Amino acid sequence: MSTQNAENEENPASKSKRPSDSAFKQQRLPAWQPVLTARTVLPTFFVIGVLFVPIGVVLLHFSDTSNELIIDYTRCLQVGTDQTCASYIQNNTGGQCDCKINFTLTTDFKGDVYMYYGLTNYYQNHRRYVKSRDDEQLLGQLSKTPSSDCSPFAYNPETGKPIAPCGAIANSLFNDTLTLSQGDNEIELLNTGIAWPSDKRVKFRNPANLTESLIGFSKPLFWSIGLNELDPANVENNGFQNEDLIVWMRTAALPSFRKLYRRLNQTNNKYTNGLKAGNYTLHIKYKYPVISFDGTKRMILSTTSVLGGKNPFLGIAYIVVGAVCITLGLALLFIHMRCSRSSNMEMINVNPHTQYS
Repeated sequence: MSTQNAENEENPASKSKRPSDSAFKQQRLPAWQPVLTARTVLPTFFVIGVLFVPIGVVLLHFSDTSNELIIDYTRCLQVGTDQTCASYIQNNTGGQCDCKINFTLTTDFKGDVYMYYGLTNYYQNHRRYVKSRDDEQLLGQLSKTPSSDCSPFAYNPETGKPIAPCGAIANSLFNDTLTLSQGDNEIELLNTGIAWPSDKRVKFRNPANLTESLIGFSKPLFWSIGLNELDPANVENNGFQNEDLIVWMRTAALPSFRKLYRRLNQTNNKYTNGLKAGNYTLHIKYKYPVISFDGTKRMILSTTSVLGGKNPFLGIAYIVVGAVCITLGLALLFIHMRCSRSSNMEMINVNPHTQYS
């Protein structure tokens, strides 16, 4: 004990918790703190307002140049009956209901025309849902032991075979079929070029021989066809490289979302410049159930502008922020002029006989 006490007395700094004498630990680093005065704050408000309002007007103009048509087909009627396809699917799990909706384009949809499907009240951002996938499997590296993140969609409960692709995301793949026609002529829509090129090039790949590699694997429980049958007409758009699958696997951040479904084939001379105003028909092979979770389904036809699809939010946000800044600037300027004037008058009235208070 005496030896330990002697060591502590010889080296008292060993018990000290004081930080070392450095500029960082002693908070002596150089710093700059702006002094907010009327001369610096007021010009800032006016500059932001003058810049943001014109930018918002330009963004709103570009948004208005793109056309958009939204058709909600959640409760469309089955062809030839008074029954809705939603109720038919509820009573016939895994079945298919055919319905069609006539609509009119009041203006020409010029340029590139895209078809989207939209879902509401669908939480793809749930943590367990987002994790429910096997990235190695999506890269074509098939294993008889899928990732544990895929559970309970890793193995077929009846056969015990591993599922490819496994997980809740792939299992819930959107499988409605949407087509367009004008009169008796079906409009050709392309199912390629709809996914991010980086996703198709980097994140999704097929094994060397897809059909042989899938021997011993089961299709997802919700699917009616296997992975190698998604697009048998186009080998390059089949299997894990199927662009509908790739688009769906990129989960949405919000419960109401839209995903790119098809694009208009404009190599046809009739549709080189887009879709002309007129009467069209939307044909739907209704398979995807949404009524059970109070969801809705929509088909969206849209053109694009320089800034993308039709979305006025950004332009409105810029205009509102700019208008608020100009209003605040004017209000603060008025207050500053009134208060500074009375302060100057008080200073003028000060004399050697003025009492200190």
